[in-house]
Amino acid sequence: EGGCYAKTVGLTREKEPEIYDAIRFGSILENVGFDEMTGQVDYDDVSITENTRVAYPLKFIPNAKIPAKTEHHPKQIILLTCDAFGILPPISKLTPDQVMYHFISGYTAKVAGTEEGVLEPEATFSACFGAPFLVWHPSVYAEMLAAKLDKYGATAYLVNTGWVGGGYGVGDRCSLKYTRQLIDAIHDGTLAELPESEWEEMPIFGLKMPKNAIKDVPKEILRPEEAWMQAGQTPEAFQKQAKLLANLFQKNFVEFADKCSTSVKQAGPKM
Repeated sequence: EGGCYAKTVGLTREKEPEIYDAIRFGSILENVGFDEMTGQVDYDDVSITENTRVAYPLKFIPNAKIPAKTEHHPKQIILLTCDAFGILPPISKLTPDQVMYHFISGYTAKVAGTEEGVLEPEATFSACFGAPFLVWHPSVYAEMLAAKLDKYGATAYLVNTGWVGGGYGVGDRCSLKYTRQLIDAIHDGTLAELPESEWEEMPIFGLKMPKNAIKDVPKEILRPEEAWMQAGQTPEAFQKQAKLLANLFQKNFVEFADKCSTSVKQAGPKM
């Protein structure tokens, strides 16, 4: 598209050096508070909304690919979610059936400031992450996606940018620097090179999560229950929250199950 549209709430050069340095002549700030005398922007000012933004051209990012297009099919597919329950791992390797299940589910959280009336994160499901725009049953699109993955030998991952060490109000949002490193690990082949022995299936959800640290992302961040325990939570509290989220997944999928294969239906959480 030739540009980027990034959130600026709480922005610092330390947290996001590329975005911070892209804010210069030619970029447009939106909804931010600033000193009218000096022009100094206060990125912590959310008096208008938490949804403060900056738009800037791609050329403002040092390593941007320009033009932003390729002549080949993707080698990796990333499903992006924001889990406000603090249950899903920051990175999961998906099986073909899990790709279809989670694509059809379209789970994420509405975050405060991005939608009117949302004051704290709320779980939401939107089939194929875009239910209002679907013409056919979601399973049709999921089967198309699975066929493309198979044809071009692409791998798929579920990336969760939500909370770790507890749900909203208890845990912390996964650091963007960790998410960036996990995305890098997908793109540079680090995760693809991990043997199956380095992945472990997560109870209830059946998602494959790394057994050890990935790049500079600590092991306990990658393993939700361990993150909860490190934050002083109990395994029982984690299991209770996990079952609550699993129940939401199961209830949501009832609407789509009749058009899905048995293997896809079984790819969801089990209790």
